[in-house]
This record gives sequence, structure tokens and C-alpha cells, in this order.
Amino acid sequence: MNSIFRSAPRMATLGLAALATLALAAPLMAQNKSRLPDIGSSAGQVLGPAQQAEYGAMTLSQLRHYGYVLDDPLVEEWLQSVGHRLAANSDKPRQSFTFFMLKDRQINAFATLGGYVGTNAGLVLAATREDQVASVLGHEIAHVTQDHVLRGVERAQRDSVPILLAMLGAILVAQQAGGNSSDDASMAALSAGQALMYQRQIDYTRDNEAEADRVGMQTLSRSGYDPKAMAEFFTTLQGWVRANQGGSRERTPDYLQTHPITVTRISEAKERAATMKSSSSFVAPSASNPMLPGNLKLPQNSLGAAGTGQFGWAKERVRVLSANTPAEAIREYEQMRNKAPLDDAQQYGLALARLQAGQPSGAITELAPLLEKRPGDTWLQLAMGEAEARAGKKAEADARFQKLVDRMPRNRPVVLTYAQMLGERGDAASGKKAQGILRNLASMAGDDPVYQETFARASDLAGDPIRAGEAHAEAEYLNGRPERALIQLENLKKRSDLDYYARARIDARIAQITPTVLELHRQGVKDETLNRN
Repeated sequence: MNSIFRSAPRMATLGLAALATLALAAPLMAQNKSRLPDIGSSAGQVLGPAQQAEYGAMTLSQLRHYGYVLDDPLVEEWLQSVGHRLAANSDKPRQSFTFFMLKDRQINAFATLGGYVGTNAGLVLAATREDQVASVLGHEIAHVTQDHVLRGVERAQRDSVPILLAMLGAILVAQQAGGNSSDDASMAALSAGQALMYQRQIDYTRDNEAEADRVGMQTLSRSGYDPKAMAEFFTTLQGWVRANQGGSRERTPDYLQTHPITVTRISEAKERAATMKSSSSFVAPSASNPMLPGNLKLPQNSLGAAGTGQFGWAKERVRVLSANTPAEAIREYEQMRNKAPLDDAQQYGLALARLQAGQPSGAITELAPLLEKRPGDTWLQLAMGEAEARAGKKAEADARFQKLVDRMPRNRPVVLTYAQMLGERGDAASGKKAQGILRNLASMAGDDPVYQETFARASDLAGDPIRAGEAHAEAEYLNGRPERALIQLENLKKRSDLDYYARARIDARIAQITPTVLELHRQGVKDETLNRN
């Protein structure tokens, strides 16, 4: 794992999940049957762009399998918007990037093969403005565009180091250290020395870090973000490290011991920023973001020259969804309120926490004054629609959601939120309506597990078992469970009511997944849940 912001992992543990991932990685080919080169060997084969993308997708699917990914349509849309703006202004604007959020509250971010960039919830919560998050993403994008990730892979190949084990293992250890492991019983101890060896094999050199700082700041400035934000966040990280020194669990991360955030590094970032245009030189009209309605009034604490205008909402949504329980999130906001009145974004977060805790009426109370000030805000409208639906105000919720869908029929958060609310009603009519609006997203949903899960639920309710079965299988596959996906498709194929087209679809998907599962069996890796049954 390659990162400027390392959490404090307990290096004495690596997950069996990481071991399984190494075995899984080599055969994974979702789109063709050819095998990826053995990245753990010294064969010296260079990975092409398609193969790098396969490894990145494998890493993401396995992180989903172990419950580390925060898959929320609104948060993801915000993160992708920030990330892709930066990527488009990078040194390689044609490089494909995928940005995703992890639930862990430790400060961390990393880049893996194929342009997959992960960001911890803790990093967003530590930032005070979107420009700071963008500075981290710009740095990680630079690690990809300057081929630092690929060079690390090639170096590991020469040394016969299983790089994917090191990369994913480091991620899993960091997340376990944060207390978010969904399968603690499956974690096994390896020696600290061995884990540290793997970690150091993929650490960036100081030259790499300096280059990523410099190139990332250029990307930040080109994208219209404030280049001073990088030094700001370095200072935040430095303070975090100092505050957590002393205990073994909170010790300075090994990465920061060998690649420290020093006064010199902060000074260099400040000097570079002084030579670049400040974000105040840029103008960001609402037309630059087609997802935002023209009459939207943005919270002042969320505004940035290149910003989405959604940072405040995104930060508080991340806070709620990364909390261990809704009750803990509510207590967190109560503690904030004891110190100072909640701002609009924090009040939105409290409403979400109440909604998650099964208190829709309380959520409505929190949201109503916010909507009076910002009647066109999509984030607030969606939250109110959810609250109304769960408070039994079906007509009001339907009217609110339908207005949003009519205006934005291909907006992923709008469509998925309404479809999920319809799915909660549990009747066939609601299922059919959900199917109808979800089809607007079908062309872009091939790698979207939230869409597949939502469409499966809608199809179940609508009495469409074939489409439901296909969607359930896709969700399993995208969530890192290919063997379960194959079993579901094989069972679906036995149905006597399959028409020619459905059978052809299922046969094609089985053919794509089967080599992966066979190779897993050959290596002795099987789905742990299936083995227990």
C-alpha cells in the first residue's frame, strides 16, 4: 500500500483475508479467460493497463468482501467528482481512476494498481475544507501518473515479493487496527518482522514522495483548488502524529518514521504554493457542475473556488456512516452541541443519525429549517424524502422523490435512494416502480454493487425471479464472492421458464466466472461461508 497518510497498524498481524486475496488475484479476469501474470514471481513480466485495472478491481472487491468500504451513493458521487476533476488536470488525463471511501476513522489514503485510490473516512473528518481532501487525492494521483505504483510492483517482482499480499495486507491490518474488522475470527498472526519486510518493499522512496508532492500540487492548482491546502493538511497530520505518540497502539506509523512529515516538507509545500495561483483567482460557476441545480444556495463553509459545494454535507454524512452505531453518532453531535451551536452541515448530520437510529420524526424536525433555507438542495431533499417515507408519510415522500427523479432521471443518488425506499415497502407495485426508475441507470451499473443489490430487491418484489437472480449474482461477484455468484447462476440456469435471451446472458456470465473459481480451488482458496455449510 502506498500512502502519504498512514494509519497506525499493528504490524504483528496480517489477515487471512490478505492471504486469500493473493491467491485470488492471479486468476481474476472478469472480462476474459487469460490469466494475469504471477505478480509474486520473479518472471519480470510488465503489467499492461488492463491487467493493472484487474488488480485494482480485485483489491476493491476484496475490501468490500470484508466490509471495509463505505458504499454510499452521495458520498461516492462527491468523492468521484473531486477525484475526477483532479485526474482530468493531471499529467495523464487519459488514465482511468476509481476513487472509493473506507469506513475507518484513522487518517489514511493510498493508491493501488489501475488508478484505484482509497480514502479513509478519518481523512475527510480531519479536513476543514474540500481543498485539503483534494490535496491528498492529488498526491495519490501523482503516485499513479508518475508510475511509482508500477515501479514498486516491478521491484517486488525482481525480489520475488508477493506485492498484492503486501498491499492488501497492509490495508486490512490498518482497518483492523481501527476496529472495523467484520471477521476478526478469521485474522491470524504473522511475525512482525515478515510483515514489516512486506511493508518496506512497497514504501515509496523520499524522491517519490517529493515528486508526488510537487506534481500533486501542480494538479491541485490546475484544478482550481487552493495549493496552500497541501501544507495545511501536512500540518494537521503532523499534529495528529504528535498527539498520538506514547502508546504502542497509537505509535507513530512506521511509514512516517521512514518518510516523516517534517518542517522542511511543510515549508517546501508552502514555498511552492506561493508561486502558484491561489484558488481565489478562479471562478467556479454552478454550470461547471451539472449535478447541482442552478438555484442551489451553497453553505459558506463548503465553498471553494473549484469545490463541489458539497463538502460540509459529505463530511457529516461520512461521520454518521462511519460511526460504530447510530446512537454513537447522535452522542457525537450532542457533544458538539454542548460546545457550540451546530452549523447547517452538522445539523444535517444529526438528522441522518436520527434517521439511521429509527427516529424519522426527529430527523424531519432537524431537516425542516435547513430546507427552508435551501429548498433546492438535493442532499437535503433526499434526506427529507427518506424521513417522510419512514415516518409513514408515503404521499409526501413519493411526491418529493418523483419531482427529483423527473428532474434528474439518471442521477445515481436520487434514483437509488428512491428505489431503496420503494423496496422497503415490500409490495409488488413498489417493486415494479423501482425497477422502472432503476433501468435509467442500467447502462452504467455493471460494476456497481449498490445498484445490483437494489435492483435485485426490486425484481424480487416485482415477481421477476430471473432478473433478481442475475442481479443477486452480480452483487455477490462485485462484493468479492465469485464462488457464490457462480452457484447462484448455476441454480438460476436450472429454471424451466428461462427464455433464449436470459439463458444466453447466464451462460455467458458463467463462462466468465468459472475460470476464476476453478483457479481458486486449485490454489486451495474457497469461500469460507460455503465451506462452513
